[in-house]
Amino acid sequence: MWFESPSEGRLTFEQMFASLLAYIRDDPEAAYKLIVGSDSHTRHETYFVTAVVIHRIGKGGRYYFSRSRRRAIRSLRQKVLYETSLSLSVAARLTDLLQASNMPDLDIEIHIDVGNQGETKDLIREIVGMVTGSGYRARIKPYSFGASTVADKFTK
Repeated sequence: MWFESPSEGRLTFEQMFASLLAYIRDDPEAAYKLIVGSDSHTRHETYFVTAVVIHRIGKGGRYYFSRSRRRAIRSLRQKVLYETSLSLSVAARLTDLLQASNMPDLDIEIHIDVGNQGETKDLIREIVGMVTGSGYRARIKPYSFGASTVADKFTK
């Protein structure tokens, strides 16, 4: 899995993680949120984007994103489930690397592209349960900017 950074270009997962750690170490006294969110867009195929955002609270942040594509998925439920599984997969790898780097206290939020408005409202309970059951904090619209803003920017 490759990630892209606006400032560093194409990175492996491990290089992305090293960049993320370097960002944290630049200001170790700051408070941070680590966010993972995915979004998709279907044309002839379904394009998925997973974003990793390191938010230095009150002082900006950095993001990295990975793109993939699959056969066209027309079912909204299937797309949202797949987006969420991509985010959980990335979060699990990040969790392992954080523990190995002696940074297990950095919590990961999963931003989900569902909300109380629109077609996805019936999926909220199922998808949030999937995330919290995996041990992560879930955020939905309008608080899920990692999915609905950052990842969405690169799906088109």
